[in-house]
Amino acid sequence: MAEADERRELLRLNLALGATIGVVILFIVLASVWGSGAVQNSDDAKYSWWEVPLQDRHKMDLDFTGSRSQLPVNGTYNWTGPTEHFVEVDLPASEQDVGYPEPALMHVALWMPDVPEGQEVPVIATVHPYYDFGGEGAPGAGDDSNPNTVPDAGVGAWVLDQFVPHGFAFAQISTFGTGKSTHCQDVKGLGEQTGIQAAVHWLGEQEWSNGNVGLMGKSYAGTTNWEAAQNPSEHLKTIVPISGSIGVQQMFYRNGSSEARAMLYDVLYEGATTDPTEDDMRMCSDDIIGPISPFTTWVGAGMGGDQWNDYWDERYHLQDVLDNYEGSVYLVWGFQDWNVDPYHAFPTFGLLNDAGIHTRAIIGQWAHNYPDQPDRHNGLSSGYGAEAYPNMSRMDWAIELYNWFNYYLKDIGEEPAPLAQVQTNDGNWHAEETWPPDDKEWVKITLDEAESTGGSVSSTASASFTVAGFEEEVHISGLPTLHLSVNSPWVPCNGGQVFATMFDDETGLRLGHATMDLRYRDGGYEANAVAPGQTYLMLMEFNPLDVILPAGHAIRVDLTESGEDYLPSPCAATGIGVSLDESSELGLPLIDRPVDDDHWFLAPPWWEDPNNVAGV
Repeated sequence: MAEADERRELLRLNLALGATIGVVILFIVLASVWGSGAVQNSDDAKYSWWEVPLQDRHKMDLDFTGSRSQLPVNGTYNWTGPTEHFVEVDLPASEQDVGYPEPALMHVALWMPDVPEGQEVPVIATVHPYYDFGGEGAPGAGDDSNPNTVPDAGVGAWVLDQFVPHGFAFAQISTFGTGKSTHCQDVKGLGEQTGIQAAVHWLGEQEWSNGNVGLMGKSYAGTTNWEAAQNPSEHLKTIVPISGSIGVQQMFYRNGSSEARAMLYDVLYEGATTDPTEDDMRMCSDDIIGPISPFTTWVGAGMGGDQWNDYWDERYHLQDVLDNYEGSVYLVWGFQDWNVDPYHAFPTFGLLNDAGIHTRAIIGQWAHNYPDQPDRHNGLSSGYGAEAYPNMSRMDWAIELYNWFNYYLKDIGEEPAPLAQVQTNDGNWHAEETWPPDDKEWVKITLDEAESTGGSVSSTASASFTVAGFEEEVHISGLPTLHLSVNSPWVPCNGGQVFATMFDDETGLRLGHATMDLRYRDGGYEANAVAPGQTYLMLMEFNPLDVILPAGHAIRVDLTESGEDYLPSPCAATGIGVSLDESSELGLPLIDRPVDDDHWFLAPPWWEDPNNVAGV
């Protein structure tokens, strides 16, 4: 932490030095003209408070007394609501109910700003199944969550407080089969996608609407953003998916390695949204196919078990977005998110921009949280984000989104730049036009240059290798690779798995991880059968990471059969051999960002305010 603090202090001094002359000239003007939310010590007075450049936001006089980020200027409108609305959806024949058919209706709760009569407003909406969700009051299961007519804690209450007074309407929408929405809960499938798209279109068509709709939400409520953009209404102008998976198979399988929760995912959602009443006695085909698919994929990949139906393909959202969506995207992720891993965001960020979809991103060292939650961020453990706190918490997040929504929903201001704001594991922020950066240098190290132990990986065996430290500090930024030569056993077993964890060998600090099932040795989601007694090259890729490795510190990689959150492979007992020699290679994407480089910027120092609620 001391080294990171020194780095931040040096960065502060360099930035301050460059602004000194402008400060002297403009100090009197700034003091007399600017009020709350103004940039302190800025050399540029032409910006509105919400347009202050990223590099200057740390100088703003922001209010840090709330538990979330706050806009520096209060809105002028009161609001009314909620009013409740039902949107009838025209479903394709393949998505009709069996059992007790009824009209397919999406339930919308709506809050409106009290703008002058005739003034049209845009809509910010959130969509998910967690309204009226849970145990139905059953013993030991607890009561259901609030309905969508009550602002939720993650998005709803915050948007009502910060954005609706500035002239945005707000909507909370229940997915099919949840809350008051009818039909089956088709978990992330075509039926759910169609319902979300219809609700978005309805919001954009209302007489009070200016025709522009933006979606935002975290986790499942972020995935629904992608679903809306698959076959989008022309009214969908922007989405802000916060840790929202780009596909169901992509969420639960990393290079074929299965997360444990994949096996009960559909079943748990169906159970939590089912009421013991006649109106919920309906069945969709996916209610059967969904729970079976994870098991057949885990056991039978490469032999048709992952391809016997279109369940996974129907729930892969990203490709449809790349093909069909013409709006914008703001990606939000945590490097330490083990719920929806950051490989969903990268290389997605680059793919979207390459497809002409204007995309901005922010990725900090937080877990499955929002960027502005210091009370959550301060609970992270060492090696899982703790070293980046408190500089992690972005209490200018409200300004980021206000700027974004102003442009895409109100056509006000200049279009925000399509850059990625990225945080190092020791807490510092840098902005990149592309991430992983285009100017990265790949350093490839064959494992005959490493010290190693072990020669196989199974439920009873592990291996490890250590790469000597670099002479100078290095900045690893992107998705490192491990191309691992392995040998399948002579005992017939279609599979095998390696979970690789990277450490700073000097301090023992965890840096990142990768995992792969041998059947998916080429990466991605196409499996190939494994023959006995063969040599294969596993093209492993680590989760995205942005790591500062001090000079002289060695890298150690431990290889085990399974790891955090992941199931053992079906071949855990037999395992596979690993060749830690010249046939295997570790690849590190390195970038050079000296401390005075223009890419670095400072986050608003909320922790220095004695009135901040986190008490830091």
